[in-house]
Parts: sequence; structure tokens; C-alpha cells
Amino acid sequence: MAQTIDIFERLRMDHDRHRYLIDLIEGTHGESDQRIELFTRFTREVKAHAAAEEQALYSTMMRKPETTDETRHSVSEHHEIEEALNDLAATDMATGAWLTKFRQLRHHYLHHIDEEEQEHFPDFAEHLTRDDREFMELVFERRKAVEKETAEVTPEAKEDAKE
Repeated sequence: MAQTIDIFERLRMDHDRHRYLIDLIEGTHGESDQRIELFTRFTREVKAHAAAEEQALYSTMMRKPETTDETRHSVSEHHEIEEALNDLAATDMATGAWLTKFRQLRHHYLHHIDEEEQEHFPDFAEHLTRDDREFMELVFERRKAVEKETAEVTPEAKEDAKE
């Protein structure tokens, strides 16, 4: 039987891919084919990752009283990040406004994943059983594949977003 990767290492692998895509996007200019392709890839990756992470990791951590506050905080940030991605998708890539919003998203997203890796994951690890870990590893991979198939760039200006 193939050995699975620890759930926290697997999540870090995705985070590293997201950091790389952010760096690539920052090197693009205007409404270029490259910026469009990279932003689309980044958006689909982040949305699929967040949905799978919520179902695998955060659904488990919500059942553990010691970690519910951290869990709620991260899930709330996922929602904010998705809104920022949608708002960015609704903004003309050729404008300075797009770059400003992208840099705000970059800052917020990097803060979010750094916080997960440095604070939440070590705290969560203390409260997991072996069964929890196995469940999360299986659910994450399966869910991410499904989510990635349906994840979309969804242009919606922040002021038009429904709460």
C-alpha cells in the first residue's frame, strides 16, 4: 500500500505552490495572456485547496473544543480571500487598481498561510489521533480533485458581493 503524505506536509506543499504562483503573477504586466493564465490557475488552486482543507482539516478541528476558535478564524479568512479573488477577477487587469488589489490579496493570503503553518498546524497536531490524520489525508486528496474540476474564476466586485 502506498504511503500517504502527512496532512500538514501536504497542505504546506500546496501553500508553496501558491507562493510560487503569486511570485509569477507579480512578474507579469497588464492584461497579458500570461497574467490571465497564471491568475486563473492561482484562483482555481486556492479555491480548491480551501474547500478541501475545510472539509478535511477544519471539519475535524471544529469537533475539538481546544481548536474551534482557530478553526473559525481560518475559515473566515478563506471566505475573505475568496471575496478578494472574485473582486480581483472583476477588476480590469490593465489598471493600477488591479495591481493594488493583487498586492493586498498577496499580503492577506501570505499572512493567512503563514499563520496556518506556524501557529494553527502545530496546535492542531497536538489534538489529532492517528485515525483523524488518516481520515484527513484521504478526504483532502479526494476532495481537492473534485473541487479543482469545478473551481472557477468568478468575477464579482466586492461591493456587489452578497453576505
